[in-house]
Amino acid sequence: MIVSDPGFHEPSDDDDCSVFGYFCQAHDRPYRHESCGEGPHLIALNCQEHGLENMWPQPAMLLFPEGFDPPLSEAQLAWVRAEWGAGQA
Repeated sequence: MIVSDPGFHEPSDDDDCSVFGYFCQAHDRPYRHESCGEGPHLIALNCQEHGLENMWPQPAMLLFPEGFDPPLSEAQLAWVRAEWGAGQA
């Protein structure tokens, strides 16, 4: 599962990010086709320049809005809902 988190870097139009990979937070190492360890994976987008970074809203943000640390603000949750065209979470 790929997740976004309010604590990750929020890219702006001024960012010139070009090198990305995936990082498994559950196993604390880069994620390469489930080779980072056994069991469930918690995958985040990892920017070479900024570290863990939000690139797009993720369905998990709608399913578990209170499960992020820090919690999603009403503005962040409204943005995710608007991006995904969703109603109430």
